[in-house]
Amino acid sequence: MFKKGYKIYSIFTGACPKCHEESMYINKNPYILSQALDMHENCSNCNTKYKIEPSFFYGAMYVSYAVGIAFAVAAFIISHFVFNASINYIFISIILTLIVFLPIILRLSRNIWINFFMHYDKKLSKK
Repeated sequence: MFKKGYKIYSIFTGACPKCHEESMYINKNPYILSQALDMHENCSNCNTKYKIEPSFFYGAMYVSYAVGIAFAVAAFIISHFVFNASINYIFISIILTLIVFLPIILRLSRNIWINFFMHYDKKLSKK
């Protein structure tokens, strides 16, 4: 399921949604904040243009809301059911989780958004 050819592979690795051969991001480390969202213009393998139109990734804001909620719910469940924390500590854990995972949430949202519109083509893969 996490192999090339599946959308989930492209979403979690940030690979080109068409060929799954190259990372869309210039720097693979999302925690270098100055470069967290810097992307290549095109894939070097299949020449897919990542920014389909101007402001294409504004739609990823809606996806980031859902992804952020998923991270917050996970923080709540772990804080409440695993650590039996009080409501104040649960609130703090949710806020800290969202701050710490913000670069990952942003990239995941972009990856999910672009995979709505582009599909894997095994003819473009290097295999």
